Amino acid sequence: MIYLDNSATTEPDPQVLETYVKASNRYFANPSSLHRLGNEAEDLLESARSQIKGLLGYGRIIFTSGGTEANNLAIRGAAHANQEKGRHIISCKTEHPSVLEPLKQLEKEGFEITLLSVDRKGAIDLADLQQALRVDTILVSLMQVNNEIGTIHPLADIRRMLNNHRALFHVDAVQGAGKLLLSEQEMPDLLTVSAHKFHGLKNSGVLAVHKAELEPILFGGGQEGGLRSGTVSVPNAAALAKALRLATPNPDHLEWNAELRSFFAGYKDIYIVSPSSAAPHILAVAIAGMRGETLVGALQQEGVIVSTSSACSSKNKQASHVIEAIGLPREYRDGTIRISFGAMTTHEDISELKKRFHKAHQLIKGVEQS
Repeated sequence: MIYLDNSATTEPDPQVLETYVKASNRYFANPSSLHRLGNEAEDLLESARSQIKGLLGYGRIIFTSGGTEANNLAIRGAAHANQEKGRHIISCKTEHPSVLEPLKQLEKEGFEITLLSVDRKGAIDLADLQQALRVDTILVSLMQVNNEIGTIHPLADIRRMLNNHRALFHVDAVQGAGKLLLSEQEMPDLLTVSAHKFHGLKNSGVLAVHKAELEPILFGGGQEGGLRSGTVSVPNAAALAKALRLATPNPDHLEWNAELRSFFAGYKDIYIVSPSSAAPHILAVAIAGMRGETLVGALQQEGVIVSTSSACSSKNKQASHVIEAIGLPREYRDGTIRISFGAMTTHEDISELKKRFHKAHQLIKGVEQS
């Protein structure tokens, strides 16, 4: 099997699994307990936290159940903590549902939400962002890398724009962490990371915080400094730190992306959706007059796993909100597939993908024409 759906999730690294199993066996105690075993678990938890602080460059790390919870905490937590300063929030139409849905809830609570439009490349216009900023804007939330087409937002430019504004800057880095470096000039006040996107484990994420006031969205025992109640999973924390230490940008992704763009350009009925400046580990293409799920199924028959869009919306029959927002021509709108690389992708996988895609494409076109 050739697995090329790494933006949905990645295969756990064996070293990460080893860390998780060892920590589960030895440090199973509740890190909040006062006895010796609890203290040992707490020591490992704080060691993992310290490593993640150093790797991400943030002063505060809050462990969460994943990217969705971290995004909800960043957005709802920042909104409620700063509502005395203003009730206006800016984001973008192509954000992940874990950003858009909490924004919808805040709108019902009386917050004003501005969603920036994007062009065909999925890019915002910085002039639109500048114009949307108001005195009462308290938060700007934009993803680092779009999960469906790979568009990269200009974080350094946005950071620079917000340096002279009171609004907090939140970045959903779920698709970029471990694959793209984040420079000091790009660093937001709030950063979301999810472990299973870089060969870590599911149900494990962090919200990294730099001088931002937050209110909790979960209430209970007051763990994580009162911002995330619930017993922290020490094995998950240790495994996340391990996965983050192992994650590095892979220069082969750029080569494979270019190789596949050249390959798909040879088909008259294929449109390359991802812009040339997109993150190299994501390549979305669309086939005219064909449904994406038909091609996904045909490729699966050939032993290749890809997806139609994000895993969260891939079972929907309608075009995703990202495809709608970029205004893809109607003949391509239902035929988008996403190919995404991970650390375990090989040169042989890319060569085989091209052969098997050609076979699947010929088969489907033949069926359609019969």
